[in-house]
Amino acid sequence: MMRNVMIDCVETGPLSVNTYIAYIKGGESCIVIDPADAYAVCEYAKDRGLKIAAVLLTHCHFDHILGVPELQRNGARLYIGEKDAAGLNDRSVSLCFKKLDEMIPDVLVKDGDIIEEAELSLKVLDTPGHTAGGVCYVLEESKAILAGDTIFCGSVGRTDLSGGDMGTLIASIRNKLFAMEGDYTLLPGHGNATSLEYERQHNPYAGRGARW
Repeated sequence: MMRNVMIDCVETGPLSVNTYIAYIKGGESCIVIDPADAYAVCEYAKDRGLKIAAVLLTHCHFDHILGVPELQRNGARLYIGEKDAAGLNDRSVSLCFKKLDEMIPDVLVKDGDIIEEAELSLKVLDTPGHTAGGVCYVLEESKAILAGDTIFCGSVGRTDLSGGDMGTLIASIRNKLFAMEGDYTLLPGHGNATSLEYERQHNPYAGRGARW
């Protein structure tokens, strides 16, 4: 029996981050990816009768984590790439404009790990370059990649901040994302959704014909 997997998007925080809420339609719990506003996320989940089981972070920059402390207090488990964990509470890395309550990850993830939460299964891809420990999450059941700020529609994440490196980022995109077989929906941390095949063909930084 085919399940109806939902991946809803709510813009949160001062930089309009795409916060994603993934769940099985008719289920009781959900996963939240990159929450910058706990209230907005909680209200969205409450309206749909969902408990927030886990928060998955693609990286540690402030605009993706502002809602984390409150969601942790409410019982959500926190996942982040092992090389970005220290940056959660280091404002020189997260670039946070205010002090947040300490965030202690429940699980540090690495390449190839499988996360099982809210009846969903997501695979971790290490994709450093925007930050030192950035990751993407692959929801194979929906042929979707939650890409954070690794890649955008027609662009890539900036690399001029702490832990950023353009060569590393391009290698992550080409060797991890573009190397995947077939097509996937790419759900970035900002802006419009795109597809893996479109970016393979047309992304001016990492696609075919790009100088890198």
